[in-house]
Amino acid sequence: MTDMKNMIEQIKARRSVRTFDGRLLDEDTKEKLKSFMKDVENPFDIPVEFRFLDAKEHGLTCPVVTGTNLYVGGKIKNMPNASVAFGYSFEEFILYAQSLGLGTVWLGGTMNRAAFETAMELSEDEMMPCASPVGYIAKKMSVRESMMRMAIKADERLPFEELFYDGTFETPLSKEKADSLRLPLEMVRLAPSAVNKQPWRVVIKDNCVHFYLKRSKGFGHEGKLDMQMIDMGIALCHFALAAKECNLNIAFVQADPELPLSDMEYIASYKIL
Repeated sequence: MTDMKNMIEQIKARRSVRTFDGRLLDEDTKEKLKSFMKDVENPFDIPVEFRFLDAKEHGLTCPVVTGTNLYVGGKIKNMPNASVAFGYSFEEFILYAQSLGLGTVWLGGTMNRAAFETAMELSEDEMMPCASPVGYIAKKMSVRESMMRMAIKADERLPFEELFYDGTFETPLSKEKADSLRLPLEMVRLAPSAVNKQPWRVVIKDNCVHFYLKRSKGFGHEGKLDMQMIDMGIALCHFALAAKECNLNIAFVQADPELPLSDMEYIASYKIL
């Protein structure tokens, strides 16, 4: 895979961008993106196919995006764990684009989905959960973008102790006790999510980092599209990239520790070796 260095720096710096300055991508940058898109991995080993999409050529519209006609879409086979895998791989692409000085934003609903899916040439067993515009960031946000960010409190995150737990969901994890996991967990806390709901919850138990989904009201599974499962993939991606950058030796596993819970859904774990 193309080198993914300084990902902690990219996670901290990135924000969702909906206002672009109109410049076309230079060929060198576009070739770097193409190269990266060919081999984006995820721990579920479900391939995601990425494509550049031209808005004018394919009749693509998104009322919240201005200043670029270039989009990147992704498609994946519809199977167990596909939404989580897609979230992981697409966030890797998003962060790589950020490292090249480009703006992006996760698009799941505010677009003419049928046109995007047609452009991606979906087969019956495939889905296109999300896409993103790609371009150079405008110096000033549009009024609409500023209002959207304000409405969803885009720059705010839940406190560390409300997201991460020590051994059981009854015991919040302090930053001090998190020790070497503090920075990777903080990168999970900074992850983007649909309408900034931050549905991930994490329990540290027996040298394992267990990821759970706490569903928000109104965010159930709608057909093939499961935005909060995609959010979980983003969280897993942030943890893995940051842990590796912190020189932690981790292994991905799916082994439900079967903790007592009522409103949590187990997703996956990373074992600290």
